[in-house]
Amino acid sequence: MADNFRVVLQSRPGATGVTCDDHFRCESCDYPTRDLAAGEVLLRAEYLSIDPALRCTLNEDTGVDYVQSQRLNETIVGFSGIGRVVKSAHAAFKEGDAIFAGIGFWWQKFFIVDMNAKLEAGWINVDPTIYGPNPVVHVMSLTAATSLIGLWEKGNIKKDGEQTLVVSGAAGACGSLAGQMGSLLGCKRVVGICGSDEKCRWLTEELGFNGAINYKSDDISAKLKELCPQGVQVYFDNVGGHVSDCVIAEMTTDSHIILCGQISAYNEDLPYPPPIPDSTQSILTQRNITRDRFTIVNYPHRILEAVQQFGVWVSEGRVKVRASISEGLETAGPSFVSMMNGGNIGKQLVHI
Repeated sequence: MADNFRVVLQSRPGATGVTCDDHFRCESCDYPTRDLAAGEVLLRAEYLSIDPALRCTLNEDTGVDYVQSQRLNETIVGFSGIGRVVKSAHAAFKEGDAIFAGIGFWWQKFFIVDMNAKLEAGWINVDPTIYGPNPVVHVMSLTAATSLIGLWEKGNIKKDGEQTLVVSGAAGACGSLAGQMGSLLGCKRVVGICGSDEKCRWLTEELGFNGAINYKSDDISAKLKELCPQGVQVYFDNVGGHVSDCVIAEMTTDSHIILCGQISAYNEDLPYPPPIPDSTQSILTQRNITRDRFTIVNYPHRILEAVQQFGVWVSEGRVKVRASISEGLETAGPSFVSMMNGGNIGKQLVHI
């Protein structure tokens, strides 16, 4: 019988606390030995997706109605992942199949799931004919759908090629894809904001961004004026805070903000989206700028379309993906902490 391990939430960081390694614990647990009920499969986890949105689930109250809090000393329920079928009592899944989990993937090496229920949450057989053999692409498909649906639904991107798109958190999974796909949808210029010169070079030299800003060392406002001479028409906001205040100051009349995340405020006890300064709110009002909160769960009818488009662009080489991959389930907690501090480039994954 194989050894089994899981990651649990050992303690809560608190609504205003900073997450650290000690909040997580990797421990041995029982291997599932019971007989499978009809529709169930026994999975072996192979890849975990490490996502910023997990932060709110570490609190007693997530602050939103569509995500539940983690329970102390129980297996963490994350977002996406890939598992391999060990045993199956479901007609659509056989031993050896790879399954992509859209949401609700356990941070545990072996576990039993009811696939009849999980099919509704985006758990599907991995299809190598769509994405190829690269597991990173499979795990990133839901992230890609988030970026693309956000651009489709909230970006109001025109195909005339005259708009400038700015992306904050641009070297993360969602931001790096949003920038590339915004260009493919018709934006004339794409500028990314990230936290290191290495990340800036990756955006411009490999992903095709027209410019990049290091928010830690550059004068953000001055660089925005330099790189966006016609102002900003679309802003894909992953971070909020001071960075977003600087971007909004450069936005033109009737422009659009896609509010995808507010990572700068994840350790603050604030509502989502968090409040903005009066001066920034005044700009939004005076210039008729839309600032709409976006979550993919409101657009289930567009997820398959977005995932398929992502697969096409990847297969054509028009969208590139990259991941920071750590080895071993015991690295899941530290990987989350590192990601929240900007330690990743591209998608943060754990290989088990």
